[in-house]
Formats: sequence, C-alpha cells, structure tokens
Amino acid sequence: MKRPLLMVSCVLLGLSPGCGPGDTTPDPGLQTDDAETVDLDNLRIGVTGKAALLPEAQQWLDARGLAAPSLNAAPVTLAEPLRLAVNDPNATFGTSPVSEDGSFTVSDVPVREMHLSLTAGLEAAGLVRSHTLIYDSAFTGARPRTDLVDVRVWGVPEAFHDALSTAVGESAIRGHTGNLAATLRDAGFVLGRVVDAAGQPVSGARLTPDREDLAGRIYYPSADLAASGQEGTGPQGLFVYVHSGVDADTFLLSVTGMEAYVPRNVGVAPGWGMVLTVHPGLYPPP
Repeated sequence: MKRPLLMVSCVLLGLSPGCGPGDTTPDPGLQTDDAETVDLDNLRIGVTGKAALLPEAQQWLDARGLAAPSLNAAPVTLAEPLRLAVNDPNATFGTSPVSEDGSFTVSDVPVREMHLSLTAGLEAAGLVRSHTLIYDSAFTGARPRTDLVDVRVWGVPEAFHDALSTAVGESAIRGHTGNLAATLRDAGFVLGRVVDAAGQPVSGARLTPDREDLAGRIYYPSADLAASGQEGTGPQGLFVYVHSGVDADTFLLSVTGMEAYVPRNVGVAPGWGMVLTVHPGLYPPP
C-alpha cells in the first residue's frame, strides 16, 4: 500500500538531520513505488516540538533566584516573519497550546504562504513577545516540503529582556531609534546564539549584516548582562541586534570569517524580537 512520505526537514533549527544533498530518500512530490504525489502548491504540513525558556535566560534567572514564567497552556503561533513585521492580517498560519511537558503540535500549516522563513511565537505572562526562527529558506532556497519535528521554541522572560536592554544601554537604543525607544522591545530586536557543531556556545564570533548601514547595531552581552560590547560574542555566544523603532526590515546575518555558517534571513519590527540559533553547516547540532 502506498503511503505519504513525510521526512524530517534537514534545515530546521533544533532538528536532527534526515535529508540533504546526496540523500537517496525520494523527495515528497516525486512519484515513486513507495510515495504518493504531493501537491506542493497547496501543501500543508505539521509542526511538532517543545517550548522552553531560552537556556541562557533560564540560567540567568536561576542565578538570581528569580521565578521562571510558566509556559503551560501558552499559545505557540506559527507565522511568516516578513508578513508579521508589516502587520499582514494573514501572517499567522496556526496555533496550539503548550502542554505540561512543553510539547506542542500545529497541524495544517499552509507552506505556500511562507516567503523567506517560518517562525514560532510564544506569548505568556512574564514573557516578551518574540518569535523563534524554525525554518529558513537560506539553507535550501525553498519552502519546507515535509512535516517539521523536534522544533525548539524559546521564550524570553521580561526580566531577561530588561537586563539585556540595560546591558546594551538606553542611550545606545535611543541613538539607534532617533529617541523613539528606550528598550529592545520597543525598538524591535534580534536575539541570537552562536553555537558550534556540538551545540556549544562560540565566543569571539562577530556577526555582520549584509548592509553596511546596519553594522553598528549589533551588541555582544557579557555573561552576567552587566554590560555589552561590539567586539564579539562572550562565553555564552549571545548577540543582540537593535532595530530602528520604525518600519519593518529584513536582511541577512553572517558570521564573519566562518564560511561553515550559512548567512541567515532575519526580519524585525518594533514591539517584538526574533530569536535564532546560528550553527555551522546545514544541520543543527544534536
């Protein structure tokens, strides 16, 4: 009996490798003896995974004895960040509550509506509005054709966001926004983690936007968030991009001098932040 072939996407953040160049597994959409034809123009996929606080944020809260926000029953919303950034009413593709164990499942995600990437937003009391990048067309130049599994969606606690804003500095944020914003949330931001092939943080990494006018907007927080600089990532591998506080914007971010790291698509707008993990190669670390 023929059955639909749903393979694990090989370009998903937090996803184990299961396909890629040279893989002999038939691609969904090709008629084979063991796979049915997939209508790529109207393809709908499922997304499953787990939600948790950003690991560095959890460590920061624990070190200070601060309570962590609860994620139980918090909605996970899948969206196209480019459309989300321009307030497109059709930017969201589905939602699902987080279970007690942190797991979630979103069905019938219309992949045709995706342009550059797919994000998963997590909103709950005590969290800053943010979306985690879970699929980036920068790896394949195409939309996902299969179910996405083992997705990791990260929540950013308000207390952690406030500490990051202080580390970057109100004067710097106001300078980047023409005095329109004093916090990262109001400006719009990207919060990234640079890791190696084993998933360990990379210190000393420098991120470069594909536009020179954006280069001065990237900061590297210290491990305790007491300060930030612009030389390179600290021991936690974190970086923060400060948006302008107006209009939506998209660009590519690269890791300077490290060809193994594929340039990543990012979208940003005032009122929320994009969270992403930057890893070498096509496959995320285990």
